[in-house]
Amino acid sequence: MKVTNNLRNFSSAFDVLERTFNNAYNGIAIVNLEGDWLKVNDSVCETFGYTRWELFNMDISNIVYVQDLGVHEEKFEKLISGKIDKYRVKQRYFHKDGTIIWMLIYVSLVYFKKGKPHMIWQFSDITKHQKGQDKLKTMLYLAKEQNDRLRAFASIVTHNLRSHSGNLLTLTEFLEDDDSTLKQNENFVLLKQAVDNLQETVSHLTEVAKIREIEDSKMDALNLYDYAEKATYNIIALAQNAKAVIYNEIDEDICVKAIPAYLDSIILNFLTNAIKYRTEKRKPIIALSSDVEGDFVVLKIKDNGLGIDLDKFGDSLFQMYKTFHCNPDAIGIGLFITKNHIESLGGRVEVKSEVDVGSEFSVYLKKA
Repeated sequence: MKVTNNLRNFSSAFDVLERTFNNAYNGIAIVNLEGDWLKVNDSVCETFGYTRWELFNMDISNIVYVQDLGVHEEKFEKLISGKIDKYRVKQRYFHKDGTIIWMLIYVSLVYFKKGKPHMIWQFSDITKHQKGQDKLKTMLYLAKEQNDRLRAFASIVTHNLRSHSGNLLTLTEFLEDDDSTLKQNENFVLLKQAVDNLQETVSHLTEVAKIREIEDSKMDALNLYDYAEKATYNIIALAQNAKAVIYNEIDEDICVKAIPAYLDSIILNFLTNAIKYRTEKRKPIIALSSDVEGDFVVLKIKDNGLGIDLDKFGDSLFQMYKTFHCNPDAIGIGLFITKNHIESLGGRVEVKSEVDVGSEFSVYLKKA
């Protein structure tokens, strides 16, 4: 009686496993080590478009995309030798209708009889996901190509503009040498000023055209504290003239990934801006500090100057030729180039500011 009950319980458990196997949402197959289908559930048949009997009468390699035939090889050897318990691979297959489908396959060993291992293959159809990734890769490739063409075009344009503006400047100098009275000619003075402005604009465009994203391998590990100290020393006369106090509270051991010239330029621009846009109401105080957030070092430059109305100018703060105060030295190129330098190093910049209180720029740079 006890044996009969045990057999009945075993049969019931087996029925549950069988129903679970057949009704599983993802495809499940039992495959021998030679690659023959031994058992497949309904999802496998629906995924590939074949009946069970069609699958049993073909080798799996018959429907595998040729270039993906060897994707299991290395991991399969490790599985058989006991180095790993399971593995997963991506593999392309041909559906019965001829279309290509992408499968993510989880493989593990199972022993039904002692000494006779088989494999359990679990299939997940990732065709839509893979097509989306392929489309994204294509778009990125096209964007890169277009970007490269635009850079080449920008280089050619700036080179030609530089040549033409240089010729115009030379011609005005020749005319001035030939006729000294031209200096009193209002039209000539306006012409000369226009040529000077063109020269300056071309110079800015040339600098912008040079900026491009830099690979990590081409960047150095630079001590942020040392570069801030050097930048402060370089503007010491400007700071003293404005009676500005600069505090360097950056962690002395922290390093960032950057190009020396770019890091110099970034720090110098923020320091000189903080001095340039000071208020006469109080003594200028500039504080440099650092934080670490994940893979980034955050350089913070805080001042107590005029501040910026971010509601009004926030969207155009880093645009070319945008100025926000009546400073006669402001041309609206510094922040634009600085932001491009930061982004070319793989970083970003954020700003907090309040009118007549001051500004705080947070520069995110990759941690070395």
